[in-house]
Order: sequence, then C-alpha cells, then structure tokens
Amino acid sequence: MRKLIVLFMWALCCSLSSMAQTNKSVPVKAGIVLDLSSPAARMGLSCINMSLSDFYASHFHYNTRLVFIVRDSHSDVVSAASQALDLMKTEKVQAIIGPFTSMEAIFLISLGGKAHVPIITFSATSPSLASLPSSYFFRIAQTDSAQVNAIGAIVQAFGWKEAVPIYTDNEYGKGVIPFLTNSLQQVYVRIPYQSSISASATDEDIRAELYKLMTMQTRVFVVHMTPNPGVRLFTIAKQIGMMSKGYVWIVTDGLANGLSSLNSSVIESMEGVLGVRTYIPKTKQLDEFNVRWKRRFLQDNPTLVHTDLNVFGVWAYDAVTALAMAIEKVDTNNLGFAMTNATSSNSTDLERIGVSKSGQKLREALSNTTFTGLSGEFSIVNRQLQASTFEILNVIGNGGRTIGFWTPQNGIVRNLNSTKTKMYSTSSKDLGTIIWPGDTNSVPKGWEIPTNARKLRIGVPEKNGYPQFVKVSYDPITNTTDVTGFCIDVFKAVLEVLPYALPYEFIPFTKPNGDSAGSYNELISQVYFGNFDAVVGDVTIIANRSNYVDFTLPYTESGVTMVVPVKDEREKNAWAFLKPLTWDLWVTIACSFLFIGFVVWALEHRINEHFRGPLSHQIGTSLWFSFSTMVFAHREKVVSNLGRFVVIIWVFVVLILVQSYTASLTALLTVDQLNPTVTDVNLLIKNGMNVGYKQGSFVLEILKEMGFLDYQLKTYKSPEECNELFERGNANGGIAAAFDELPYVVKVFLQSYCSKYAMLEPTFKTGGFGFVFPKGSPLVADISRAILNVTQGDKMKVIENAWFRKNNCPGSNTSISSNILGLESFWGLFLIVGITSALALTVYAVNFLYQHKQIWLHNDPNTSQWKRIRKLIDKFDQRDMNSHTFRKREMQNNSEDYSRHDICEFEASPRTNCSPNSSESESSFSFCSEASPNRPAPQDK
Repeated sequence: MRKLIVLFMWALCCSLSSMAQTNKSVPVKAGIVLDLSSPAARMGLSCINMSLSDFYASHFHYNTRLVFIVRDSHSDVVSAASQALDLMKTEKVQAIIGPFTSMEAIFLISLGGKAHVPIITFSATSPSLASLPSSYFFRIAQTDSAQVNAIGAIVQAFGWKEAVPIYTDNEYGKGVIPFLTNSLQQVYVRIPYQSSISASATDEDIRAELYKLMTMQTRVFVVHMTPNPGVRLFTIAKQIGMMSKGYVWIVTDGLANGLSSLNSSVIESMEGVLGVRTYIPKTKQLDEFNVRWKRRFLQDNPTLVHTDLNVFGVWAYDAVTALAMAIEKVDTNNLGFAMTNATSSNSTDLERIGVSKSGQKLREALSNTTFTGLSGEFSIVNRQLQASTFEILNVIGNGGRTIGFWTPQNGIVRNLNSTKTKMYSTSSKDLGTIIWPGDTNSVPKGWEIPTNARKLRIGVPEKNGYPQFVKVSYDPITNTTDVTGFCIDVFKAVLEVLPYALPYEFIPFTKPNGDSAGSYNELISQVYFGNFDAVVGDVTIIANRSNYVDFTLPYTESGVTMVVPVKDEREKNAWAFLKPLTWDLWVTIACSFLFIGFVVWALEHRINEHFRGPLSHQIGTSLWFSFSTMVFAHREKVVSNLGRFVVIIWVFVVLILVQSYTASLTALLTVDQLNPTVTDVNLLIKNGMNVGYKQGSFVLEILKEMGFLDYQLKTYKSPEECNELFERGNANGGIAAAFDELPYVVKVFLQSYCSKYAMLEPTFKTGGFGFVFPKGSPLVADISRAILNVTQGDKMKVIENAWFRKNNCPGSNTSISSNILGLESFWGLFLIVGITSALALTVYAVNFLYQHKQIWLHNDPNTSQWKRIRKLIDKFDQRDMNSHTFRKREMQNNSEDYSRHDICEFEASPRTNCSPNSSESESSFSFCSEASPNRPAPQDK
C-alpha cells in the first residue's frame, strides 16, 4: 500500500512539473492555409492537429509550442494569397503550412521569400515549383517528376511504342509533362499527341476529347490528374467503351494515392487501370496511427465516411514534426518582424509585411532536421523529400492491388525483399498477374486501327523501267489508278497475314503530268514530313534513310553488285592441251618423273637386268619406266621391296594427276568459259572507264564515294537501256560495267541476258527491300513478323513465279570459277612422293655402305679418300651376285646344262659313232661340248 502511495505521489509531481514547464513554454505562431472544403485537405488538417498533440506529448520538455492559425483558401489562388498575407502581416506567423494545390503555392512561395517566412507544403507536387527563386519553400512531399521513370519502366516492360499523356490544364498537370516526355523518349516511346483537359471542363468537354482519342491508333494513356476531373474522365471512358479490351490506362499518384477514398462505382469504371504511387513502409507505428486517425476524423467529419488516410496525410504529420523540432532550435527572443524602409503612406500592404527576424535560422534548422517519421527516414535535400520506392498497383475489385515495385536502383521488382541483383530491370516478368481493361489477362499491344479512321496514305514510286517490281497504270476513262508489281503483291500478302484489317490506298509519287516527282530519297522524305503514312515499293534499306524513317524487315536479298560483259575464253589453238595445268605444276610433274626414274634405277641397278647395260640404255630404260607409269604401260619388273614401295606411291599420285587433267581438259574444251572482262573496280577508276547505274537509285552516292567522276557515270532506266549501253562500248559513250542492286540483277537483267553478262560478288552490303513507315510506328513490328511468315512459306515463290521468268541460265547468278589446276592443289601428293623416295634411298644407301664397310673403313694410308669413293662406285656398278634374282637365274642355267649333258650321253651310246669324221658325230660333239657342265660361264662386267 505504501508503494502505491509513493508511486502515485511521484506521478503527480511529474505531472505538476510538466504543467509548470508548459506554462513556461513560449508560444510560436504558424499559419495553415488549406481549402477546407476539400476532403483531402481536411484529412491533412486532421493529421496536422494529431501530429502537434503527439509531438508535444512526447516532448513536454520543449521550451516552444506551436500555435496554428487556420485559414480557408476556398480553392482560390487570390484568396490563398490574401490569407497568407494577412497571417504574415497581422499574426506575425513564423511559418505557413500549405497551400494544398500547386496553383495556390506559386504566389505564396514568392510571399514567403519576400518575408523570410518558410512555406511548407505536403501536397503541392508540381515540378515547376522547384524552379521558383525562393530559398524559403519546403516541399515535404515528392515531386511529380520522381515518378516518371517508374512510368517509363512500365511502358518499356510491355514493349509499347506510343503513349498519350492526359493531364489537367493547370500548373499541376502541365508541370510534369516535360519530365514525362523526356522519360518516355529515353525508352524510345513516341508521344503522338498530348491531351489537356481543363480543370473546369464539363462532362461534354471530356467526352469530346475522349472521342478524339478513340480515332487515333494509340491505346496507351498516361493520366495525370487530380480526383476531379480524373474521376469523371474514367466514368465517361467506361460509358463510351474506352475501358474495353485493347486499352491501357496508367494513372499517376494524383489518382493512385486516393483510390481507397473513391466509391465503388468509380472503382468499377477504373478496373484494369495501372497506377503508380509512393510506397510507405508498413510499420506498427503507422498502423496504430491509422486507427487513431480514423476514429478522430470520423468524429470531426461524420459526413466524410469514404475518406481514408493516404500519403499526403502522412507527409502532413511529418511536416508538423519537422517544424516543431526546427522551432525549438530558434532563438525565441527574436521572433518578431523587422520593418523595411518602405513605410511611406504610398506603400502597399505587400511592402509593409516586413521581414521575419528568425526566418533565416528557421530555414537552416528545417534543412538540417532528420528523424524517423510515419513515412520512414525523414531527411530533406534541396528543401524537398527525395525520390524513394514507388508501388505499382492494378485497380481491381475494391481498390488497388499491388503487383510490384519500382526503385531507382533496381527498376521493376516483384518484392522489395528479393532485390538480390544490382541489375536494373524493366521486365514485365517481374510484375504480378495483371487484369487489363475488358477483364482480360492478355497484354494489349498498345495500338489499334480505329474503325472510323482514314485509310493509310501509302506512297508508291513511279517507275519507267523494271515494271516487274512496281507498275502504275492510269485509266483515263474511269480516272482511276491501278498499282501492280512484285512489291505490291508482297505487301498485299503481308496484310493478309495480319490479325486485323488495315485500310489503305496507294498514291503514286508523281507530278500532275504523270512523271515521277523525284528520287527515292525524296519519296521517303514525304513519310518523314507526314505527307504519306508509308511507302511501298522497291525501296532499299540503308543507314542514312533509317535516321528519318523506320523500315520493316527486308523481303528480298541485299547488296549492290557489279555486272560486266563476259567473253568465251575456250582455247581453240594447237596448245590447248597445256591449259588445264599451270606452268609450275607442269614443271613439278616433269621433275617428279625424272626423280622417280632415278630413284627406281638406283634401287634396281645392282639386282635387275632391265636396268643394266650400256649407259644410254640405262638412262632410256629409267626414263621410259618413269613416264610409262603415266599410262600404266610399264613392262619392266621391279624386284626390290624398296622399289616396289616407291612405285606403288608414285602410281597412286599419277592416277590422281591423270584423272584431274582429263576432267579439266574436258571442261575447258567443251564447257563455255564465260569469264568477266573486268574484275577489279579500281581498274575502272584508274582507266577512266564509264559505268552505269539505275536512274534515281542511291547507287550514285556509292559510286561517287568510290571515286568515280561525273563524266564516267551513265544512267539507264530499264534493262534494255543498260544492254544498249554495254553494246555501245566504253569507247563510244557506252559503259564497261554497271552497278545495281541484287534484286534487279538476279531477277530481271541476268535472266534476260545471261549469256552476255556476269555478276561479280556484291561490293556493298545493304538491307534489301523493305516497307517504309514513320519513326516509332507501331505497324513496323507487326508487319515485320508478317513478312517473315510470307517469305518463309510458299507464298513468296508463287509471287516470284508470277512476276519473274524462270532462270534458264545455269550459273547466271554466280561468278564463273576457273578450271585451271595449280600446284597448290597437289603439293601434298608431291610431298608424300618426295618423302617416300628419300626414305627408300636412305635405307638403300645405309644398307649398301654397311655391306661394303671394309672399303671405306680401310686404314691403308696409301689409299686416298677419292680412291675409296671410286671403289664404292665400281662396286655399285657391278651385279650383286648375292641377290636372290641372280641366284635364281644361276640355278635355272645349271638345270638347263645338266639336261643337255644327259642328251649328249644318250647320243654317245654304242649305236652311234662319235667320231670326228662323220657329220653327225660333229654335230653331236658340238652340242655336247656346248652343254657340258664343266665349261665355265663367261664373266659379265
């Protein structure tokens, strides 16, 4: 019991002490200028009062106490300025919180700068306010320009190429447009139109503007409006069908922050809308405050049951906390106003405001104030809150559903806790499931062809030549124009693949008399200037043109090539048989025959009778053997294994050479050898020869860059004119070569004159033929995909067969290749033969020297080195009687001698008289003597 009494007495003392300190605190006046008829402003005022109570309840030891004086601006710029002026002049306020809108803040900022009174706003978010020359303006809120990068990331994530901003035509709406435009252009998004709606616009005005937007192709709209007229905009859009499938709506924080306060009918009309709003971290302190605020706000405003706490109320709460902390740092003995010299009777009220004595110190204290508030870590840089995380939401059901976040560091992320990577993401995969307008999950493509829109004005070139590509026909009776050709049929086939109808009309680029109105570059410029919506024809994709327009994917081959006359260079003289091989190959073959003949002779000389005898016989036999292998008619036997090894390799090489020579000679004598007369562009320039190009083609610029002079350049309009220039010849004012694009050369010119001209390899690469559209046109992507479907299918072959004759000229689209064979094609074979022969000679020489080592190892000092070499040569020239070839022959000879001896004995029997007097005896005797085995054989040297 005693402890309870002591505790009660301690609490009572603390309370009395607090009251005593409160009575000693210095009251500091501050003004509040808000539109009290606005629910959002009244929500802010409620948060201001609660913040003041909460702050001094926890900071009862402070020596200062803020005392707010509230004034109603009545949503009028003049009234807001008048109330602020009265607060400064009459009440001598040290700071003013408000006003609520950016329009009202402009003049108040100037007043605050003049009187050195800080103007603190928690809701004026227009970026243009930061440009006002006042160091006493504090924005306890994020500027609208902070969210434009988040909007740009969303548009980029879904690949939309066009977007239309819809904004309120006042300082709030117009201030963000330059920043939004810049952000979208950085992600290559085009803004074809900006829709401004007056803040006082009627429903009919809004409806008329929305109908105008319906007639455009763009279906992506970025809405930057306050709840009024933003709510009416979506209600009317729902009524006229602009909240259906295919539309994309993105709202800024002006509407996204107040979604929870909108009634169910408005939310229903906004279903499918994407929104961006400042993310406030969910904390226990914020949840508890929200409960207390809701209870107090309903007590003070029982009629505003649909108003919920949003980020502006949180910022208002933190703004009062920052001001109270800053006031405590200011000298309370110097809180008055100092009057200026303008105190004459002619001075106006503005001149008699005076200057706050504590204004400069209060400004510095506010700039350096940091704490943890309801919105998170509170710090001011350049007198305003810095950009933080934005929440991306999808309006569905009863309000906004969070589908992701955007941070300046990581871009789009699904969860803030999952930002493990430092890479900046703009991927739609990082967003949750989105329900788009029309209750669909499929991502809108961002544009449509409106049903009531005018037809696309498509320009086509007027061509005097090459009607296969584009042909314009005029019917004077019906006064109509018919456009046909390969390019036109391809375009029509592409439109058939598109999933939607594309109304169009062809408009020839001609003068009133029917002649062409200019070059292809001039035709393309009409798209750039907006006179044509597109160009369809044989237009080549090149770099400098892509700077002004967009091209689809090409539908033809690409490149600029040179065409020159050809001549038949078949050899018709007596020496044509030498043409298939180059001279270096002929010489190499001849040397190889001599070398192989020597190798075989060296390996066979001591053991083969075919390679012995007189020197001339040996040379002739060796050469005969070597050259006879060319026709495989050699009859000399090769008895050594090394010789056989060499001959096998050589016969294989000879077989390849003979077959290659036969094939090349056949081709040279029977196939047309249409070789180009000119193969080097530099030769044309050096000799000052004339070249041709198609009239109106960009090839002229390429030729001039290459170095051709004007007098060398000749134009032609059709393949027939080009042929005439070639036939006239360079000396007679014709041309020696023509430069043109591959489609014209391959599909038309060479198919008509394939036997007279040849095409060299492309000298310049281009993008091929493509369709032209304005920069950023959404049609480019769809038509490019349709072109792929057409070119990869059979439809393109059908179109080509309809406009171009079949190519009956073999090889007309490629350069003629040479049939002459060179050493570079066979050096590997000769290398193998050389290595094989050298290896065989080496083995034979080593074996020969080893067998006769007593000759070259003899230590007799009287025998010179030269005599030893001569002995080895003499030994090499003799038969190798130890060879199996000679031993076999000797055995055969002995067998024959024994047979003859037996016959002689039979003839010398008693029946026959072998006397030298009879003729029979003489013959028998001579035979016997000749066949006697005792007779020695003659020696062969």
